[in-house]
Amino acid sequence: MKDAKELVKEKYGKIAEQSSSDQSSCCSSSCCGPQINYTVFSENYETKDGYNPDADLNLGCGIPTDYAGIIKGDHVLDLGSGAGNDCFVARAIVGENGKVTGLDMTEPMILKAKENCSKLNFKNVEFVLGDIEDMPFDNNLFDVVISNCVLNLVPDKSKAFNEIFRVLKTGGHFCVSDVVVKGALSDKMKKDAEMYAGCVSGASEVNEYLKIVKDSGFVNIKVHKQKEINLPDSLLSEYNDVDELKSFHAGETEIFSITVSATRPFGCSCGGVC
Repeated sequence: MKDAKELVKEKYGKIAEQSSSDQSSCCSSSCCGPQINYTVFSENYETKDGYNPDADLNLGCGIPTDYAGIIKGDHVLDLGSGAGNDCFVARAIVGENGKVTGLDMTEPMILKAKENCSKLNFKNVEFVLGDIEDMPFDNNLFDVVISNCVLNLVPDKSKAFNEIFRVLKTGGHFCVSDVVVKGALSDKMKKDAEMYAGCVSGASEVNEYLKIVKDSGFVNIKVHKQKEINLPDSLLSEYNDVDELKSFHAGETEIFSITVSATRPFGCSCGGVC
């Protein structure tokens, strides 16, 4: 498989560059292959304050702002901010006196988000080019960190959560929606480039995922929502033998999204920067 980060940059760069008429599917045949449509992950934002359809590329797998405990005046960081969808929803919550920062490593996404922000004339929303594993921010900067179906695309999730810990203020918290698995994916599914770009093969086993969060120093870990993601047999059969497919049918192997939150405790913790 290609270098994971370069693969993600390439695929999501193409998504960002699609015309508005093509944005009904986050993975059309022009960018991710004709058989993969990952809009099955996404949720409907249309009733949310701050929602802007131009910023919604159907790339999420939850609505983390629903459980993030954001309040007026907060400084919120959105990891993998894409075209700005979650940033604009968060901005409606923090108000004029708060601030929202979006971080994305894909230049076309940053350009698209800035274009959307300029149309909305928001002065307290910014978009920064950077890597989640090595964020270009000072320690103890943000009140809340959110992310939507992005951390599964990060090769080193321990680095990512250590960085989230570092940039949060003590007592701050994160809320992310992400794709995880129960059981084990087949080797073929894990190694496939398109499945990686589509959020599947990079997904961690759920207990491993939550352990990474805990080992990074976070407390008050809570899973707010869990949603099973059913991929069609026509797709699964390309990556699984008969026994592996039976494991999906029996519920022994599952792909699902979770929305989880946790807090950076006051005082020193071994998992992050003191």
